[in-house]
Amino acid sequence: MAMKRCENGHYFDPEKHSSCPACGVAGLDLEKTRKKSTGTDPLKASPGNQAAQEQNTRRRGEQLSGFDEDEGATRRMPLEKLGMDPVVGWLVCVEGPAKGRDYRIRSEKNFVGRSEKMHICIKGDDTISRGKHAIISFNPKKQSFRLLPGESTGLIYLNDEEVDMPIALTPHDIIEMGKTKLMFVPLCGEHFKWE
Repeated sequence: MAMKRCENGHYFDPEKHSSCPACGVAGLDLEKTRKKSTGTDPLKASPGNQAAQEQNTRRRGEQLSGFDEDEGATRRMPLEKLGMDPVVGWLVCVEGPAKGRDYRIRSEKNFVGRSEKMHICIKGDDTISRGKHAIISFNPKKQSFRLLPGESTGLIYLNDEEVDMPIALTPHDIIEMGKTKLMFVPLCGEHFKWE
């Protein structure tokens, strides 16, 4: 990744930005907020009708009633109910470069790989794919866990058996990928669930 320096001395990544994000876009003319269109031309709205115009705008950070802050964002199901994304179980490394380390499992799909972009990032084992080596899912409706093969060419084993299709996980199962063995420890299930 080669950084580029703008004429004002700022450095930026040209693969992510077409121009310096610190300097902004040259020639961009931001105008004042206008009344939301109601069939009439907002440019011809009378300046004396400011109260009607203000009810169609909002301050930054202010929520509109009945809408989430980020209406288009995809959220995991427990977020809607609890206002947080609680842990539902763990993986504990019992063999391999990260021996002794634990990894939190959250509700729904958890992608496993070496990359920090994965939900469960297992560093130190270069025989594990960067992205989506495996998937561990938790179904909040059935309170059940499953192990699924990912998009990697590397194999996954559950209790020394190759996993080539989704399979149910039970407490203390051993998941093996690369040089790493992980013990599955559930929190949610028959005896406990988040409400």
